[in-house]
Amino acid sequence: MRNHFVLIPLILFCFGANSQENQKLKPLANKYLEDQFYIGFGYNFLLEKPSDVVQRSLSYNLQTGFIKDIPFNQRRNFGIGIGLGYATNSYYSNIVASKVDNAIVYSVSNTSDFERNKLETHAIEIPLELRWRTSTADEYKFWRIYAGAKLGYVFSGSSRMVSDANTMRFSNDDIQNFQYGLQLNFGYNTWNVQAYYGLNPLLKDGTALENGEAIDIRVLRIGIIFYIL
Repeated sequence: MRNHFVLIPLILFCFGANSQENQKLKPLANKYLEDQFYIGFGYNFLLEKPSDVVQRSLSYNLQTGFIKDIPFNQRRNFGIGIGLGYATNSYYSNIVASKVDNAIVYSVSNTSDFERNKLETHAIEIPLELRWRTSTADEYKFWRIYAGAKLGYVFSGSSRMVSDANTMRFSNDDIQNFQYGLQLNFGYNTWNVQAYYGLNPLLKDGTALENGEAIDIRVLRIGIIFYIL
């Protein structure tokens, strides 16, 4: 009988301690955030190219950054994200840029005339996303759909051409400093697809080939993006 009197308080104590622990964890569960660091890799497709312009080699994108997750609802699976990141892009094509009397001249060359030819940019980016996901405080594998826009400032841009005879590289001021577009990221767990469409041209208005044809190239980027808490 004495054992019962000892067990009953012990059970009540354990129950109360467990209840207090759950109460401590519950507020924390209501404050969880997701997907605040990211790293991505992609391929740049050049759209609206001038006639006879072709892509070659791997026109790649590398990006990384931080996004502040701001949930709107109690479950914390719907909200917005605003961030700051860095990206570098290379665009390989047969549009050769060369400097003539401090002016940049563009021509379309046969792809056999050189080994590699590209525009390269380095940019600071600000992504803004509307976020929906199936996550919970203790569920780490979930579906996500993040849609929004991205604003980029190109702080460094250059043209480079490598041929058998020589290598030519110089800073290119014709590249748009401010670039912006729409983006969509979706996927499950680790693997997520990213799509970005540039709303303004890669080069500044008025940039043209030697024959007068405008260079109004825009970028479609398809790749994968990884999120880290």
